[in-house]
Amino acid sequence: MRSLKLADGARVPLVGQGTWHMGENPAERGNEIAALRLGIELGMTLIDTAEMYAEGGAEEVVGEAIRSCRDQVFLVSKVYPHNASRKGVPEACERSLRRLGTDCLDLYLLHWRGQYPLAETVEAFERLKEAGKIRRWGVSNLDLDDMRELDAPDCAVNQVLYNPQERGIEFDLLPWCQAQGMPVMAYCPLGQGGGLLRHQAILDIARRHGAEPAQIALAWSLRQPEVLVIPKSSNPAHVRLNASAAELTLSADDLALLDKAFPPPSRSQPLQMV
Repeated sequence: MRSLKLADGARVPLVGQGTWHMGENPAERGNEIAALRLGIELGMTLIDTAEMYAEGGAEEVVGEAIRSCRDQVFLVSKVYPHNASRKGVPEACERSLRRLGTDCLDLYLLHWRGQYPLAETVEAFERLKEAGKIRRWGVSNLDLDDMRELDAPDCAVNQVLYNPQERGIEFDLLPWCQAQGMPVMAYCPLGQGGGLLRHQAILDIARRHGAEPAQIALAWSLRQPEVLVIPKSSNPAHVRLNASAAELTLSADDLALLDKAFPPPSRSQPLQMV
């Protein structure tokens, strides 16, 4: 698995594992745990979760999945904005650690901006670092103005929506993050509802490469420097396809066809999030 280097020298795989919607259906719990463990075996050792996902249920699934292999995993979770205060951050972190069955997060993110000043949240994150509860911190769903206001070299990543249908960050936010050497973690890299993977341009390129549409979508995001992706799947076959997408390189012709199907932004756009 190809990897990307964070500012502090830590390396993370270009393809990690998302967990949004995991933990919502008890009947799927076994499949979800098995899929996460398979992903780890295949090199997708970054696992992203959040206290919001199934109101802690996804963290419990992840905790069970990594119980015997915590030291192999780069573990990411996120704090709700309404918990992102000086007092709320450490309390939320402790709850997440308990559900995940670990004593330290590799990365802790502000899920999106809320009512508390960014400086207050950052102060709380730094205290967690000093206490050994988290190794690094970052943000999610922050636009360029937010990032400039944050003005924090210690921010490890910005996790945002990015796929061929949602390219708005390419105009300003993505270039800014790349110039800072700050990785962008792309969520929903396969789109939502399956429409992206049924688009004729994606299907044509997949046929050309003898690949699956999901692999084309992931390879498209990974063409950008400083970008990693976190697709979610509880299907073993899909997990294997996701893991191998990092080895797929799209040609200039492929990229031109995708630009025609999904035009890049020509102006600044409001940051999209789901």
